[in-house]
Amino acid sequence: MKLKFYILLFLLTSAVFAQQKQVETSIDTTKNKIGAEFKLTLKTVVSSKSKVVFPKLKNIGPLEVIQSYPIDTVKKNDTYELIKKYGLTQFDSGKYTIPSIKILIDKKPYLSDSIRVEVANVKVDTLQQKMYDIKDISSADSNNDWWIYVLIVIVILSIGAFVYWYVKKHQKKKIEEEVYKTPIEKATSLLNNLESKELVQKGEIKEYYSELTDIARNYIEEAIHIPAMESTTSELIQAIRLASTKKKMTLTPETVENLERVLRQADLVKFAKSKPLDFEITEDRNKIQKVILTLDNAIPTEVPAEEEDQLLNEAQRQKQIQLQLRKKRNKRITLAAATVVFLLTATTTFFVVTKGFSYVKDNVIGHPSKELLEGEWVKSAYGNPAVQIETPKVLKRMDTQKVLPKEAMALIKEMQLFAYGSMIDNFYVTVSTSKFKNPVELDLAKTLEGTLKIIEAQGGQNIIVKQEDFQTNSGIQGLKGYGTMTVLNPVSKTSTKAYYEILLFKQDQGLQQIMILHQEGDTYANDITTRILNSVELQKASN
Repeated sequence: MKLKFYILLFLLTSAVFAQQKQVETSIDTTKNKIGAEFKLTLKTVVSSKSKVVFPKLKNIGPLEVIQSYPIDTVKKNDTYELIKKYGLTQFDSGKYTIPSIKILIDKKPYLSDSIRVEVANVKVDTLQQKMYDIKDISSADSNNDWWIYVLIVIVILSIGAFVYWYVKKHQKKKIEEEVYKTPIEKATSLLNNLESKELVQKGEIKEYYSELTDIARNYIEEAIHIPAMESTTSELIQAIRLASTKKKMTLTPETVENLERVLRQADLVKFAKSKPLDFEITEDRNKIQKVILTLDNAIPTEVPAEEEDQLLNEAQRQKQIQLQLRKKRNKRITLAAATVVFLLTATTTFFVVTKGFSYVKDNVIGHPSKELLEGEWVKSAYGNPAVQIETPKVLKRMDTQKVLPKEAMALIKEMQLFAYGSMIDNFYVTVSTSKFKNPVELDLAKTLEGTLKIIEAQGGQNIIVKQEDFQTNSGIQGLKGYGTMTVLNPVSKTSTKAYYEILLFKQDQGLQQIMILHQEGDTYANDITTRILNSVELQKASN
């Protein structure tokens, strides 16, 4: 008995453990270098009707999420295996624990396993090891209030659509009263309009029969004064036979039978989902038209029709109807468009008056420098000796051979250049570090002059320069050159006036340089420049 009890206990424990293991956790490696990617994988097997929600995370514990990969789905018999991967990284060496992550399966929370990983430091030999471009950062959610303007546009367009629908609804009845002088004219026109809708070609058979029989019932109700719309097929046929006797209408049994046959066919289509063939649909349409004309001829007239009405051309009448409908539709469209334009103008005027034109232009139309300023900034170190700087975008490595003249490259032992944008863009920033082959005593003022000559060779003109001492937050002294210039666009042959700032620092046969250039008068770019300059820090040169 004790043995059976232990076996039962073991089986129950195994079952509970299996139920709790709803999420399988794994990682591609537990040891990695600084900045390298760990791939964390979460797997779960669920039914086809289950709803699984993996969290959107920017960080998982001490590690940063650099990539959230799409969910892979693998079908296994009646179940689905969902695989979610996160790309993680860490820029400081040490041992870290990736904590448990909560996954919702049918609104019930499940936790992944925690995993211990190690990030090792990397010794970089800048003389032997090839340097690679820094990876782009992952996109982040913007805090811009663009959705407010989208909502305003949607509301305005909705109001315009409502105006169009309201006018159309209230004009429809008026059009019918003006155009359709008699029930037979209305029925004939509606039958022609029904064919122009091409419901049969679109496969909307139920809607076609519904409109077809409604046209016949409406005519009977208006011309013979029978409550046809509220009557069943049997009640309507009986009422027509009774009315033909009372009103002395000459109706053949074939006419009544044809009407009854089409009405019952429509009932089968609407309620029994019957699908008549194309030739049967055409026959039913022709029968309804013939029944309506026969009923109209059978109704006795108290006053003979005038001769001019008898000679009225039906085609010309239909042309007049369509012309009036077109005019009414154009009026509705014009009114709706005018409403939308008025609301857009009023909204724009309100923001211009309350916020100013620049606010409307920058927030509605958009401003590239504003987007850079309000986006997620990147703080990183570039070159050797490293320049630590915060920028709106990651700076990318550039080929120094294409930037510097050969005479300058002959004096340089090692140089690294990083940049975002170009001189003809709205915003341009570069960071460069260099070491010289032979011992030189750097004169930062003369170095500034040389830098400006390189800029002049790249399209800078009419350069006005001022200079002053510059000191970083940690107390490192340098030189700042600033002023204005005219930048020539080599493609469009147009020129724009730009403002620039250049920082120069010297360390043990090395030079560190930061340059920022943007269009003059761009207030957002001024704020970007100030933030970048306030973030500059330097690392000491290594031998």
